[in-house]
Amino acid sequence: MKALFIGGIKSGKSKNAEEYVLKHSKKKPFYLATTEFFDDEMSVKVKKHQTQRGDKFITIEESLQLSKVIKSQDSIILVECVSMWINNMLYHGFSEEDMINQIKELSSRHVDIVFVINDVGCCVVSDNALVRKFVDINGRISQLLASTCQEVYNTVAGINVKIK
Repeated sequence: MKALFIGGIKSGKSKNAEEYVLKHSKKKPFYLATTEFFDDEMSVKVKKHQTQRGDKFITIEESLQLSKVIKSQDSIILVECVSMWINNMLYHGFSEEDMINQIKELSSRHVDIVFVINDVGCCVVSDNALVRKFVDINGRISQLLASTCQEVYNTVAGINVKIK
């Protein structure tokens, strides 16, 4: 089983994805945290997520090589968040092809995975080339994930709408 939760920043997608994973898990699920700590603001955001999930998950921190840590776990894996992972990959000089190959590899594995990604395509076009590149890659990876997941949920104002 593969599922995708997509929505705007602060839409409630992370909380809803966590609830979905807990509902569908037979064992304690894994929480694959992708965020790197670039500044104090990000540290505060991560602390909030850690408090929110409490001890209900086994946390694995990996900011780049998701395919190395997602093997044959016997419980659902929540990948939070694919957009932050894309950001990390760009920051560390990886190509879009590297990202797509990793997502394709993960999607082909017989492991239950729930992905969380930001919908960043519903905003103004930035005058910053790197931001435009990020938005484009995020959009293409969103489409790839949606095509390979059995279930896709759009989250708006804390409400999930099943779109696939």
